[in-house]
Amino acid sequence: MKVEQHYVCHHISEERKLSLATLSFQGYALYWWTSLVRERMIHGDPPIEYWNDLKSGLRKRHIPSYYERELMDKLQRLRQGSMSVKEYRQQMELLFLRAGLREEERTSIDRFLSSLNMEVRDKVELLPYRHLDDLVQLCIKVEQQLKRKSSSKNSTYYSYREGPSSKCVRSTTF
Repeated sequence: MKVEQHYVCHHISEERKLSLATLSFQGYALYWWTSLVRERMIHGDPPIEYWNDLKSGLRKRHIPSYYERELMDKLQRLRQGSMSVKEYRQQMELLFLRAGLREEERTSIDRFLSSLNMEVRDKVELLPYRHLDDLVQLCIKVEQQLKRKSSSKNSTYYSYREGPSSKCVRSTTF
């Protein structure tokens, strides 16, 4: 979270994090916070004193219970499709980070490979790699090769004209 980056950058103490966060609340967030403080006081619950407790309260209030399940579903359905290999890897990594997941590298490699486009996967499966990052770099290189080959095929074509000598004429378009 951006707020936490500020805390680290400015060396904010644990005691000040909560008050700095709530100081910036406006509108509905301010209403929610004052209601929460009042409700805890009425019920005799201890006040929220730490940033982590506030984060938990915010999550409980604003993130639906099915959020993690939805992230897992998105991860299971993720396919490279029209994304570049780099975009596909970033999307996969983002879903892992959001869901707070960690899996064995071999499992991540299998997940990554199984959802790659076939033309990239078929070529990469023949190459040696040890780690997911190595595999991703290989996939990027293969993808670049495929694009180069595709663009060179599209930029050169042959036209045959019949003329006095019936020779083939090669035409190149750029």
